[in-house]
Amino acid sequence: MKKLFYIFSGTFLSQSAFANQPVDWQLGFQKAASESMRDIVAFHDKLLLPIIIAISVFVLFLMLYACVRFRASANPNPSKRTHNVTVEVLWTLIPCLILIIMAVPSFKILYKQDAIPKADLTIKAIGYQWYWGYEYPDEKIIFDSYMIEEKDLKANQPRLLAVDNEVVVPVDKVVKVLITANDVLHAWALPSFGVKRDAVPGRINETWFKAEKVGTYYGQCSELCGIKHAFMPIAVKVVSEEEYQKWLSEARVKFAKEEIENDKLKLASK
Repeated sequence: MKKLFYIFSGTFLSQSAFANQPVDWQLGFQKAASESMRDIVAFHDKLLLPIIIAISVFVLFLMLYACVRFRASANPNPSKRTHNVTVEVLWTLIPCLILIIMAVPSFKILYKQDAIPKADLTIKAIGYQWYWGYEYPDEKIIFDSYMIEEKDLKANQPRLLAVDNEVVVPVDKVVKVLITANDVLHAWALPSFGVKRDAVPGRINETWFKAEKVGTYYGQCSELCGIKHAFMPIAVKVVSEEEYQKWLSEARVKFAKEEIENDKLKLASK
């Protein structure tokens, strides 16, 4: 009974009840926290879902009709017909029209996601086996982000999603994300923002988001990258402008790029 409740909740209440991170038995999308994700959810709920339901019901009706109308007992002498031009034209044209109806709004969403507006903040995300590294190029900040082991989790920290160093960004600001990898293919994905881009060694992909709500949002690497693929989560903390400036002043000292590079050079020379 409990599982049925979770399935019902995940299917019908996901848009209003769940936010920031996935929950047990969830079947719907996470609650949208950006305009891009709202567009994706609207495209799915208002266009794709009705089309899927209509096609499924129609095909089910045809199957039941064929089973009853053309059963052996009702047709002792089966028809020898093999072609019907009208039916063949219809089952070619109708799917083409459905695809066109789906394509137009989907192209609009894809273009909107690829057309990056003037950025207020730029972040570089680098995929490693198996963790994420981040840079704030304009602020000379660099740090690594590792998953917190289950035994070290604190209260309210989600298993397999919490990290030691979160990406911090201000709310209602355009954040441009440069994405690459150091070793193999990874993918930087944040469902609540409608963001997913491959991290490819030797190449930089770009994406962007504008978080509309304060909170911590979680994602995961979405490209099979090795034995610990499931253990390199993404955590983005969205804060007010004042909190961001406070974090920035502390991060410039804690994650100073020059000091980290100097430490690496000292280790390499030993």
